Amino acid sequence: MAALTLATLTAAACGSAPKSDTTSASGGVNAATATSVQDFGGLDKLVEAAKKEGQLNVITLPPDWANYGEIIQTFSTKYGIKVNSDNPDGSSQDEINAVKTLKGQDRAPDVLDLGAAFALSGAQEGLFANYKVQSWDKIPDGQKDANGAWFYDYGGYISIGCDAKKVTNCPTTFADLLKPEYKGKVAMNGDPTKSGSAFAGVYAAALANQGSFDDIQPGLDFFKKLKQSGNYNPVESTPATVEKGETPISIDWDYLNASYSKEFASKGVDWKIAIPTDGKYASYYSQAINKTAPHPAAARLWEEFLYSAEGQNLWLKGYARPVLLPAMQADGSADASLVSALPQVDGTPTFPTPEQVDKAKATLASGWGAAVAG
Repeated sequence: MAALTLATLTAAACGSAPKSDTTSASGGVNAATATSVQDFGGLDKLVEAAKKEGQLNVITLPPDWANYGEIIQTFSTKYGIKVNSDNPDGSSQDEINAVKTLKGQDRAPDVLDLGAAFALSGAQEGLFANYKVQSWDKIPDGQKDANGAWFYDYGGYISIGCDAKKVTNCPTTFADLLKPEYKGKVAMNGDPTKSGSAFAGVYAAALANQGSFDDIQPGLDFFKKLKQSGNYNPVESTPATVEKGETPISIDWDYLNASYSKEFASKGVDWKIAIPTDGKYASYYSQAINKTAPHPAAARLWEEFLYSAEGQNLWLKGYARPVLLPAMQADGSADASLVSALPQVDGTPTFPTPEQVDKAKATLASGWGAAVAG
């Protein structure tokens, strides 16, 4: 997936308290407490309220991540709402921090896209508004908070990306990554205590080494071995580091590695993708609305857009697997050509429970530094 230029987007402007009255802007409806489109009197009324607010603040959405560049542009054009995109290369933890530190300011994030562990912890802290999109019933149970504090949006499988022009024999399993030929070459997309993708990478490594959803410790042990062998590269893997050859092997989501393959085809990078058979791990990211969003109607319209067939197909275009894909395949609204372009995986994915994710996050928080120290 080629990176998109967001010429129409601006970084969130500086400011203090929001100047808009969310009740008057929403035609007498308190948008900040609305839990469904029915509270506005229907989608048309929600659109009207969101247009009056005129802006939406998003955070940590790189334009080349799951096709977010096109998604943001499409939303902005469709509704005439200015999208302020802040800290695009940040982490899920950065999103949580922004909700807390920017509370009451007009540049606070309205909506969030979080790794599952961070969605759970944010909900436990009471940071999110309860809201159920029109397609709520199509989101499977277990993939959404019962009250609407968070709900899965898109996901994929942990994969191993490799520049075949810089690595003679590309690895296809976690066991391969310990081979001496990969010295200094194996990177991840961030710190697993802060990044959802890196968190998933450690979980996948645990599954590849006799661990389980209840036991992520073997994943920490694996990365300790990877560090001791000299193979672990602490540089955060990004499109820029891949292109420069700094991170020739990257443990990351399959949809990101797939987008690199397409993006770098004309740049001398032969990017190969393997979903490791010894550590097959799938997970979703989650949407949430900031409980004190400065633009609460626009935040809710954003969610309605993302969970429409149009929004879900735009994620699919970025090689991500939208949460409504099974329902859309059943009703014929999924773009079949985009489905066929997804990285192929055998079997049906299983997912850890919220309790298992919480336990894994705590284990990582206490043990990751020691595992990769030195």
